[in-house]
Amino acid sequence: MLQPLGIAFIVSLFVSLLVAMTLTPLLAKMLLSNDKYLAKNEKEKWLVRKIIGNYEKSLTWALYHKKAVMLSIMSLFVASLFVFASFGRSFLPEFNEGALTLSVITKPGASLEESNYLGNLVEREMLSIPEVESTARRTGRGELDEHSQQSNSAEIDINFSLKDCSQDEFLADVRNILAGIPGIAYTVGQPLGHRIDHMLSGTRANIAIKLFGTDLNRMYTTANQIKAAIIDVEGLVDVNVDQQIEVPQIQIRANRNMLAQYGITIGQFNDFVDIAFAGEKMADIHEGQRKFDLVLRLNKDYTETLEGIKTALIDTEDGKKIPLEQVAEIVSVTGPSSISRENVQRKIVISANVAERDLRSVVEDIQSNVADKITLPEGYRLEYGGQFESEAKASKTLMLTSFIAILIIFLLLFQEFKNFKLAAIILLNLPLALIGGVFAIWVSSGVLSIPAIIGFITLFGIATRNGILLISNYQRLHYKGVSLHETVVKGSSDRLNAILMTALTAALALVPLALQGDLAGNEIQSPMAKVILGGLLTSTILNIYIVPIVYSILNNRGIIKTETK
Repeated sequence: MLQPLGIAFIVSLFVSLLVAMTLTPLLAKMLLSNDKYLAKNEKEKWLVRKIIGNYEKSLTWALYHKKAVMLSIMSLFVASLFVFASFGRSFLPEFNEGALTLSVITKPGASLEESNYLGNLVEREMLSIPEVESTARRTGRGELDEHSQQSNSAEIDINFSLKDCSQDEFLADVRNILAGIPGIAYTVGQPLGHRIDHMLSGTRANIAIKLFGTDLNRMYTTANQIKAAIIDVEGLVDVNVDQQIEVPQIQIRANRNMLAQYGITIGQFNDFVDIAFAGEKMADIHEGQRKFDLVLRLNKDYTETLEGIKTALIDTEDGKKIPLEQVAEIVSVTGPSSISRENVQRKIVISANVAERDLRSVVEDIQSNVADKITLPEGYRLEYGGQFESEAKASKTLMLTSFIAILIIFLLLFQEFKNFKLAAIILLNLPLALIGGVFAIWVSSGVLSIPAIIGFITLFGIATRNGILLISNYQRLHYKGVSLHETVVKGSSDRLNAILMTALTAALALVPLALQGDLAGNEIQSPMAKVILGGLLTSTILNIYIVPIVYSILNNRGIIKTETK
């Protein structure tokens, strides 16, 4: 989902490098040869001089109070780590699609007419909400459809426009109305989020608790016990258990001894039952422009009653025909309306959504409640699936790649400066950037999502550039024999304009994304932009003080040795 962003960033950096090495020097040469520009530029330098002068004074003060400044920054960093640890976690931010998708299910076996009646009732109730503009519904889908549904299932799309309430309040109104309609189980989602959930866990909800076992009745009872144990978890909504009822069935149980006596193999028996009652397409019949299937099966006298099925004739090995009841037990029983399986194992799913709370915290509370209140029968087990599972996997991957990226950055810095300590000083920008990114999340949402983590990774790459500008200039001045104090103060003020302009141009490009996070389609980019903005703010401000101080301390202690020319 965010791969195009990374590709665009890498390509734009590469092109900007080419421009900086080719076109920029040429244009600068042309501009600096213009006497009118130089004269005008001299008149405007007073503001720059004033800013640099104030900065040099403040930096000199900071150099004389190194311990106080360093302790303050370390305290701020430690505080940011505590704040970071308190964040909730989610896979993706809440979408604002301007539409809802309701999954409404009544009891299995309900007719299409009954489902249609309940669907109409739900639509009428939804249209009574002032924010709802229109509804559309699909009830049941054909068995050959790519996304087939039984006649007791319906999906209702709702277009809405928020007026005098927030989205959370609107969703609460929707759920309150649905809770008052008897005979339905429902899930409230949004079109894109609804389908993401379905792809991740196989259910139309944020969280899927999958119970695996053998006895369906026992599984259904245990699933309802789990539902009762978790339903009071804060932030948990739309808690449902897969609908399961007993439906009448006619079972044809093969008598292998009698089949062998008449010379009928079990394969021949199964083929007969399949063709006789389900039917088999034999050919196509064409009437003008219309085409019909020619299906072979027994007539209704032998398929619609128990007695008829018993008297259906099956061929024996010697060509004779005998009643089906002579080689099979035919009984009327009840059985489950449906059986769901995953990896060949029977399962029942307890599904739920999360509202007004982060996903990871809710899942942790669910797991705690289930561990305390539920004892699973022997041979039964639970699996937790949903967006939180994808978030955990993605977070681990991003943390690993982040570590590798920081290591490569460090090696590149060492290659440039030939000094591990100088490379380490530049990497001080990473914790400085972390401070701003963490507090940006804390102020905005308090939830750490995958886009926010990617924002931190992007921020680390941007933040190291300012340190490179300072350290390279310090080394140049120190190499010329300039005193340490003058190297630090002069070297920092020389690069102040470049550092501020670099941060400002990057920040201004991100402001629209950060401020318009509530717009549809901008929910993913906004957390990332806020992290980068906050990190740029702290890394830029602190970088121009912390890096000079640390460089000065290490030089005074002889830890960094630079030869002078």
